[in-house]
Amino acid sequence: MSSALDVSPAASVETSATAAPAVRTPTRRRYLMCPPRYFTVEYSINPWMDPSQPVSADRALEQWTALKSAYESLGHQVEVIEPAPGLPDMVFAANSGTVVDGRVLGARFRAKQRADEAEHFRQWFLANGYRDVVMPASVNEAEGDFAWTGRLLLAGTGFRTDPGAHAEAQEVLGVPVVSLQLVDPRYYHLDTALAVLDDRPEQGLVVYYPEAFSAGSQQVLRWLFPDAVLATAEDAACLGLNAVSDGRNVILPTEATALGERLALRGFDPVYVDISELRKSGGGPKCCTMELRG
Repeated sequence: MSSALDVSPAASVETSATAAPAVRTPTRRRYLMCPPRYFTVEYSINPWMDPSQPVSADRALEQWTALKSAYESLGHQVEVIEPAPGLPDMVFAANSGTVVDGRVLGARFRAKQRADEAEHFRQWFLANGYRDVVMPASVNEAEGDFAWTGRLLLAGTGFRTDPGAHAEAQEVLGVPVVSLQLVDPRYYHLDTALAVLDDRPEQGLVVYYPEAFSAGSQQVLRWLFPDAVLATAEDAACLGLNAVSDGRNVILPTEATALGERLALRGFDPVYVDISELRKSGGGPKCCTMELRG
């Protein structure tokens, strides 16, 4: 199996037309999702949310079901947690836990409207055999701001997760953590600005939108991932970075076709899903998907 292409930062948006794409190997994943049975936009806690605009819970459920089916068609296992009335954003399961090697760090939400979601997910973990479950002391919006690369945990801050949660994650999960500063309020979580494409420790590869990060964090990302795929403003504006990869197949919003074409040049297979209704609350494929590792 060949390794990832050696592409310099200046050329990492797309490969040469003559370069052969790397051979990508998918790995079977296990995900936790929550159906949007009570989905609505009745408050605004990010720039994407407008309570004055109409929202269809039925349409959101159709899109969520199609996303779940896409994972299952690729051979992945999807667990489902029951939604709770009065918690319309519980569908965004990624925000409620970070799981690495079977260890679970729960969530502590910044917005009071979402605070009760954390306990529902804690109870799910305990009911499903997880014993190493720790609830955070610092504000921590889980995989919304934490991205496991296979060898380290990238940790976002600036709008939601407190910087203190990064040190807490390192202690609880026992993995090295690298802090990244987000600076654009449209990309309020790390998972709206960066996605892990390959999480094998020796092959770690990400795609990210540089302008969502501070200058120092951009330098850190260039140093850690010199061959990263760089996203454009157009890619980010449709939440194209809110993607889920199994190492070969990358689940993307239907509008992110330009990003999908560049990923294909790097050997990935883009899989498009419609998340237009869920995006009204600032969510995409990754927001709906917590990965259960170990």
